[in-house]
Amino acid sequence: MDPLPTLSEIEAAKALIRPHIRETPTYRWPLLEAGLGCELWLKHENHTPVGAFKIRGGLVYMDELKRQQPDVGGVIAATTGNHGQSIAFAAKLNGLRAVIVVPHGNNPEKNTAMRSLGAELVEHGREFQEALEYSRELAAKEGLHAVPSFHPWLVCGVATYGLEMFRSVADLDAVFVPIGLGSGFCGIAAAREALGLKTKIIGVVSEHAPAYALSFQQRQFVEQSSTTRVAEGVACKTPNKDALEHVIRHAHDIVTVNDDEAVTAMREIIQATHNIAEGAGALAYAALKKHREQWQGKRVACVLTGGNASMGMLREALQTK
Repeated sequence: MDPLPTLSEIEAAKALIRPHIRETPTYRWPLLEAGLGCELWLKHENHTPVGAFKIRGGLVYMDELKRQQPDVGGVIAATTGNHGQSIAFAAKLNGLRAVIVVPHGNNPEKNTAMRSLGAELVEHGREFQEALEYSRELAAKEGLHAVPSFHPWLVCGVATYGLEMFRSVADLDAVFVPIGLGSGFCGIAAAREALGLKTKIIGVVSEHAPAYALSFQQRQFVEQSSTTRVAEGVACKTPNKDALEHVIRHAHDIVTVNDDEAVTAMREIIQATHNIAEGAGALAYAALKKHREQWQGKRVACVLTGGNASMGMLREALQTK
């Protein structure tokens, strides 16, 4: 297991990404807070140039890759969307070819966004794992560098949002953060450890993609198929073993949210803040709402990890009561 990035490493990553990403806000929204019984702060990672937190890791990864492999000609990654947009954005900035593999039926708006960033999009397989395996075949065939969905360089970049959040809101009792493959969770953990804080970290997964929750409960690696139709950003079947070790070590708890709860949370975020949260991006708030009795009178943050919801999903969310 690689160590989490240090404060100096996170600060260096922050300096690297700042020309491309401004600090995203952390706001209180009274309408969203109403009825929770706690002080709620929302970290708006939907406000980045690709509408999600992963761009931070992509920029750091591509910078390190160019330093270590200056002759690299192109990169390839498998994704359900936000990781792919991050890699496409960073590759274009660094003059690299980007090939992105997505499963069939992937969020069409995310596919269009990746193409708009200059990526060559390949559709393969029924789920992320099949797209990932095919991306590795293509990497070998075409001589492309395969960018993983979890890597210490990615975590170092992502940790910058944790640093921003903890420095803008003091004395947080807890932070809720969705877990896909784990870079977002590990970024929060790295920032908390670097700053010497006691904030509890609660990971959130889809009830229909519970691999990390089961692994956390059993304190061992557990695979479990994903059937979520709403939260593709956390549709994880196979946990990353390095990320899992950090989750087991640093999480106060891992909780689950079902698809209906996620869709309701999307609608409430839109109604109360006029911000869009995709299914995975709404999980943290949905989980806090579900477990609010445990956090009465506390100061809590939720990470809105991304806002790249499809138009169809938004229609469903707006019709939810």
